[in-house]
Amino acid sequence: MKAAMKRNLIMAVLAFLGLVFFSGLLHAQPVNVEAAKKEGKVVVYGLVPPQSMDKINKPFEKKYGIRVEYWRAAPNKVMDRALTEWRAGRPGLDVVEGTRAVALIMKKEGLFTKYIPPSSEKLADQFKEKDGLMTPWRAVPIGILYNTELVKGADIPKGLQDLLDPKWKKKLSMSDPTQHTSSAGFLQNLEKIMGPKWLEFVRALAKQGPHLVESFAPVSNVIIRGEAPVGITLVKYVKQFKGPMDYVMLDKFLTDANYLGLGAKGPNPNAGRLYMEYAISPEGQRGMAAEGEFVLYPGVHPDIRDADKVIARAVFIDPPTEEEFIKLKEEFHKIFFAK
Repeated sequence: MKAAMKRNLIMAVLAFLGLVFFSGLLHAQPVNVEAAKKEGKVVVYGLVPPQSMDKINKPFEKKYGIRVEYWRAAPNKVMDRALTEWRAGRPGLDVVEGTRAVALIMKKEGLFTKYIPPSSEKLADQFKEKDGLMTPWRAVPIGILYNTELVKGADIPKGLQDLLDPKWKKKLSMSDPTQHTSSAGFLQNLEKIMGPKWLEFVRALAKQGPHLVESFAPVSNVIIRGEAPVGITLVKYVKQFKGPMDYVMLDKFLTDANYLGLGAKGPNPNAGRLYMEYAISPEGQRGMAAEGEFVLYPGVHPDIRDADKVIARAVFIDPPTEEEFIKLKEEFHKIFFAK
């Protein structure tokens, strides 16, 4: 009897150790570099401009001798092409890069297969996806930017509430939340940092008569030209746009995240895994940071004042679904375009 109990105990311990061992493997999947090299190329769809993505693509090609075929488009167009190919049974991508909103749609369609790059284990827990189907690799904090030649000293806003000051009436710019999904998501997610008063803030902001543009990037041009000396846009633009512009250090930065996903039936799966691992490794992350991008690997930051503090204060945005955006669009149209 005692011998049987002892055997059962040993079997239980071995089963537990096996579970721990295999669970560990799920979180540290090595890449078969030689198999990747034999495939010879990796096909990547993304939304980062090619000249910036070359900071990863060129060193990757040089290091491994694997050619990168990179196709770039707006987030929705990346998603549309990927899903069209997937539904037709002819998936052409190995890796896709995009915003959380489009990545979630592609994930729901079954386009991704589970892969957790070893380097992603170093990311802070708040940035990790539990199911391993998407890997966050860069962040896009949204904040207040201002023209340093026109806004100085005590006039510099200290927070979002300061934008409601009468002195900024018709002197601030932002992207149109009735047309721009990311802007609508930003306003909706203000609830995370403002609580139930977020909609009250949005209504007050609309009464300021903001200069509305089609997306975040044009806001920076408006600020630099002085057409509106302050605006709500991406913090990284202080590095990526040339002009007299700086940003405000907020208590919290609502932040969109960009993800990498491994195609479930990609033509070059090993090269795809190797590419994802390189992109999230310190080497790849430093390449993107050199382009002014906020990345997620610990200790790697763009050459932007207090960039480490911005990431530390990041609050990830939950993007609206297509149905939610339709409702938000109607609500924001009433708020921003009411006569």
